[in-house]
Formats: sequence, structure tokens, C-alpha cells
Amino acid sequence: MSTARPTLVAAMTDAALSALVALGLFCVLIGLRLVPTDSGLTLHTRPRPLVLTVLAVFAGRLLLRLWQRARPAGAPTPRLVAEGVTRAGRLVGPVFLILALTLPLYTGRYGIDVGILVLTYVMLGWGLNIVVGLAGLLDLGYVAFYAVGAYSYALISTTFHLGFWTSLPVAGLLAACWGVMLGFPVLRLRGDYLAIVTLAFGEIIRVVLINWTSFTGGPNGISDIPRPTLFGLKFNGSGDPDTFAAFFHLDYSVTQRFVFLYYVILGLALLTNWVSLRLRRLPLGRAWEALREDEIACRALGINVVTTKLTAFAMGAMFGGFAGAFFATRQGFVSPESFTFIESALVLSIVVLGGLGSQLGVALAALVMIGGSELFRDLAEYRMLIFGLALVVMMVLRPRGLVSGRTPSIALGARREIAAELVAQGRG
Repeated sequence: MSTARPTLVAAMTDAALSALVALGLFCVLIGLRLVPTDSGLTLHTRPRPLVLTVLAVFAGRLLLRLWQRARPAGAPTPRLVAEGVTRAGRLVGPVFLILALTLPLYTGRYGIDVGILVLTYVMLGWGLNIVVGLAGLLDLGYVAFYAVGAYSYALISTTFHLGFWTSLPVAGLLAACWGVMLGFPVLRLRGDYLAIVTLAFGEIIRVVLINWTSFTGGPNGISDIPRPTLFGLKFNGSGDPDTFAAFFHLDYSVTQRFVFLYYVILGLALLTNWVSLRLRRLPLGRAWEALREDEIACRALGINVVTTKLTAFAMGAMFGGFAGAFFATRQGFVSPESFTFIESALVLSIVVLGGLGSQLGVALAALVMIGGSELFRDLAEYRMLIFGLALVVMMVLRPRGLVSGRTPSIALGARREIAAELVAQGRG
């Protein structure tokens, strides 16, 4: 078989075939549209968007093939490039931290809302990064722990009338227990089989939440969930002495509560990051990375694989439970509709796009995917199309994520960045 790089004719032929496939896929989805009229629904044709989509597919595929032709075949990523990304990350990280700390000072309520949403997914991404990025265990049911944390806080706060700060550790511990329960049945599973079981676990949790109406409220969910307080000070406009505005002699504004929620999720996200980085440098974290690289070699070294897997599931689930408890107190309402598979897929996409095992990469990916999607909200039906195309382009150009290099946890002498091609990517 010839391994020569594709010629221009072959590249154009391949692009034409891709355009033909796109025409078959989108001729109905984009080329036709049902428009409501006084007499019912009328089918209208839209040739222009269809032609533009097909041409975009043709041009994109052609450029990709030409780029593959001009690119040096089989050239590994130089260590200098990986080290340069790491040095840039040391500068980008503090800059983003300063911007995050001062965000409420230069933006309005909408910007704060978007910041809360982004930080929630950053926290979820960092939690899943422990399971997928460090331990190499492909988890497609991470939303289950998110749901357990949310419902745990909702039930504890409404039944026992406990506050957010008291219920938060309990919600995290309950989610960690469910992580251990998931870990036991999948100890001998790897790769695709592990992904299928975790996906099933997430769906089981959602179905239980829907059908156990006497406990979870079923499809109606749980409402009137208490809001968090600042040392007992409530954020409302009642004018009572125990409110934030009255205590500090301020005019009440709804924005005060959103600013407080923003700093709560920022603190929880930073706590998640700090704990993850500390765990990575401990023997447990190094055991996770050894498990990710080669489970057989990990066993041969005498590492307890059972304990290593269970702790990875438990730690990742605990941070997912924390994020779920915050989601419940922020919304004041939870229902099974908020914990579908698409949430697990979105968090996993953030981890993969950012770079498995990279804390900074996950944060950047969450900012791009969640914050960026808000910028295209006005595009309505084309929003997800642009979102999907951006992911495809990103995976073609950076198949191992935004920050794909690795810094060794332990090194003899000076630490040198490890190129992405030399690191396993979570197939265990």
C-alpha cells in the first residue's frame, strides 16, 4: 500500500465526496423548513443555507487535506513547544485569576450570571479530570454525582431545615459514597465497557429521580430550596436586621445576592483546584497517573488498583456533589430534567478539549465552550451548528487538547515538560 501524501486531485476528490455526504445529511435538516401559517404548516425550501453549508464542508475538507499534505509526516511535538505552553500557562493562570476575582467590579448582572455558569462547569471539569485525566477511567455518567449532590442538599435543607454551609459537606460525602458504589462493579472493566456502565449508571440515577415521587418529587422536582447566607445574613429586601443590606446599611439590590453566589462558586472552584493539585503530588496522585499509563505495570509495581480506582471515583464524585449542591441553592429548584446525559457529555467535552490532566486547559475549555456559546445565543438554530464545527476544528488542529503537555509530579533534578505524544490519554 502506498503511503504517499495526497495529491491535489485526491484532496479535491475527497472534499467533493465529503460535500456530497453533507448534501445528503443536510438537504432535509437545513434545506427544508416547516413554517406555521393560518391554514396549518407549509413546507418551505431554503437553498441558500444548504449551498453555503455544503460549500463550507467542501472548503474545510480541502484545507484539511492540503494541511495534512504540507505537514511533516510523523513529526512528534517538540519538547520545546510543550515547555513553551507550560511557561505561558504560568502567566495566563494568574491573569485569569485576577480577572475572575474582579469580575463583579466591571460587569453587570448578566456577566455575573455567565461567570457563575462558567465556574460551575469549571468545577465539574476539574472533578471529572481526576477520574478521566489523572486516573484514566472513562466516565460518561458524571452527571449522576452532580444530581446526587443537588438532591442531597435539596432534601436535607427542606426536610431538616439545615443551611447551605452545613449541608454542603454532607452532599459531597453522599456523592462520594455513590462514587464508591459505582467503582465496585467496574473494577475489572476498561475502555468502552467502562464507559457503557458509567453511562448506564447516570441514566439509572435519572430514572430513579423521575419515578421515586414520594422521595424526590418525581418530574415536579423539589422547590423552595433555601439560599446560602453570609454568616447568617440573608440576601433579600425584607428590611429585617438579619439581612445583608440592613446590617451594612446599604440599599437593597438583587445583584448583591448574585455577587455573593459568584464568589461562593469561585471559592469552591479554587478549593477544587487546590485539592486536585495537592493530591496529584501525593503518592495517591502518582498512583492515579501510573494507573492511567499502564494498569498491568501498575499492578506489577505493587500498587493496590482497587483502592486507587475507588479513591479516584470518590474524589471526583465528591467535587461533583459540591457543584450539585451549589446548583440547587442557586436555582432554588431541582428536577430530573437538569441531569440528562448531555450534561455528562458537555463536561467530558470540556475535559477532552482542555487536555486530559490539565487544570488550566479545563478552565480555558469551559470558558470557551460555556462562555463562547453565550455569545452566539442570538443565532438560535445555528448556535449548536457553530459550536459543533468549532469542536471539530479544534480536535483536528489540537487532537490532545488546548494544553496537552504534562509536568511530571516527581523528577530527578529539574522538571522538564513531557510532550503529549508520550503520555497516555485515559483509555483505561
